Amino acid sequence: MTGATNVLGGMVPATELLAPGRDTATVGPDGRPKPAVRPELRRIPSWRNAFTVLLLLVQTGAVLFGAVTLGPWSWPIAFLLMGRAHAQFLSLMHEAAHRLLFRNKTANDVVGRWLIGYPSFTNTDAYRRVHMAHHRREFGPDEPDVPLYAHYPISPASFRRKLMRDATGRTGLRLLREQLGALRGDNRLARNTQIRIVAVQIVILAAAIASGHWWVYPLLWLAPYLTVWRVINRLRSIAEHGGLRESDDRRVATHSVAQHPLARFFMVPYAIGFHLAHHVDAGVPFRNLPRYHRMLRESGYVHPGYEYPNYRAIWRALRTGNPA
Repeated sequence: MTGATNVLGGMVPATELLAPGRDTATVGPDGRPKPAVRPELRRIPSWRNAFTVLLLLVQTGAVLFGAVTLGPWSWPIAFLLMGRAHAQFLSLMHEAAHRLLFRNKTANDVVGRWLIGYPSFTNTDAYRRVHMAHHRREFGPDEPDVPLYAHYPISPASFRRKLMRDATGRTGLRLLREQLGALRGDNRLARNTQIRIVAVQIVILAAAIASGHWWVYPLLWLAPYLTVWRVINRLRSIAEHGGLRESDDRRVATHSVAQHPLARFFMVPYAIGFHLAHHVDAGVPFRNLPRYHRMLRESGYVHPGYEYPNYRAIWRALRTGNPA
């Protein structure tokens, strides 16, 4: 629930930037895809996605192998890259939560849980439940992340404090302790899922021990999750919804930020940064979001003055109220 202490709407765009888009051959004035293009936009490329999951696993193993082979000088680089790896795992988990990773529901859920979600400490099914509430009504009565999005713009000092808590692991440790508390709770479903997550972590740790490099797990798997990933998660999340509020117009509830290669590489992999398009139609798989976003821009639904030119601009606005 949005309590009295959660101040929302401080970053809502000016009214003149929110005029309806043009009714084009591809999208309507509200940005929704036309029936002629919707099936194509919503087509799930299962085999390409399977290759993407495999490539992520191979890439992650390659980073860890490189860190072991090259020695301590490479560890800071590997540490950052493993934070990015968690962002990749959880971006694909988000896709699986929407059941957009594979057309086959069983394959989607098995891969989404065991190969993507559990390795990154996430209960994919529980995430799906709360995330669908987020999509049904952003900032509505069941919105799970209002405290994360509220109060913006904030002071630069407050912004730095939040990121410092994330970067030093305090946020991650607190949330992980709360999550693992389910192991002692009365909710059998939650307890069993946490057991599965812990079991997968034990397998990863055992693999590190068997390789003769036990330190890989705490240094290059757990620690990046608790620190680098938490910074990435906050910066991405507030760039999606920070300072906005409930509305039938998705542009009042979701920011749009122009995507650039470095950001897409490190912080918003697998097109997850095309977040407004994702909220206008959450049934569009990640590979088609860039195309869908272009349709929204061409129709005028996404006004140039509405979209932030890069992430630096929106973070500046979030901490000062001024994107310039």
